[in-house]
Amino acid sequence: MLDPVWLKTFLMVAETRSFTRAADRLGLRQSTVSQHIRKLEQAITQQLFVRDTHSVDLTSDGEAMVGFAGNVIETMDRAMSYFTGTELRGHVRFGASEDFVAGPLPEILRGFRRTHPRVDLELTVALSGLLHEKLRAGGLDLVLAKRGAGEGTGSPLWTDGLVWVGREGIELDPDAPVPLIVYPPPSITRARALEALRRSGKHWRMGCTSGSLNGLRAAALAGLGVAVFARGLIPDGLVELPPGHGLPDPGEVEFILTGRRSAMRGPAAALSDAIRAEAGRLSVPAGARRA
Repeated sequence: MLDPVWLKTFLMVAETRSFTRAADRLGLRQSTVSQHIRKLEQAITQQLFVRDTHSVDLTSDGEAMVGFAGNVIETMDRAMSYFTGTELRGHVRFGASEDFVAGPLPEILRGFRRTHPRVDLELTVALSGLLHEKLRAGGLDLVLAKRGAGEGTGSPLWTDGLVWVGREGIELDPDAPVPLIVYPPPSITRARALEALRRSGKHWRMGCTSGSLNGLRAAALAGLGVAVFARGLIPDGLVELPPGHGLPDPGEVEFILTGRRSAMRGPAAALSDAIRAEAGRLSVPAGARRA
């Protein structure tokens, strides 16, 4: 049998890539952390880490164990919660991309808070690229954001086509640079728009750069240019531009819900379940939701 204490220690070392930092976070001595890992490796007769004086890296068996250990700990935590009847408590740091602030996500989060009133939910709204960076740095527990199609691991919640949008009736001069309305770097839609224009040989100029969805929408409604959005997340008042405008296909984007393995239990696991259960609502185009 694999001791859950060994598994929890393993997951913390795998996340921090350091026996010293893992010991600090777990409140253990470094020698105790090393002992847990040694006993786990002996139990499965496989090496989980490659260590030297400067780094700690997972072996291929270690990568596999991350998934197994995370599932075991998550299942045990849920079982204890179910049979003891304890009310879910704790703190979860959740990051959501700008794309969802005007959709049904607030309602989904409100329902989660009603179901789990003793969970402190901390929401961060930012660009997808920034959220992924913050998750990797340990600053968030769970993230709902975009990524380029085919990038990264894990199955996306859904995939959507990227389209050019603008105000109703906007006309573009085919001989002039394309006026762009974009998020600042490291925006995924910005990168896809620029890549598509470069690939097609089209010139562009910046009509507006804004870090907020409302800023992009206002600029587009004012006719300052065109933007790229996922087809299911076109802001109110804007429309998908027909092929007659001659703009290149910006491709597809994936929407993924991902979290830190060590945090995916308790409140974070419950929030993940709640969002996955409502993923169909999140992916419905705004016009269809209003209808």
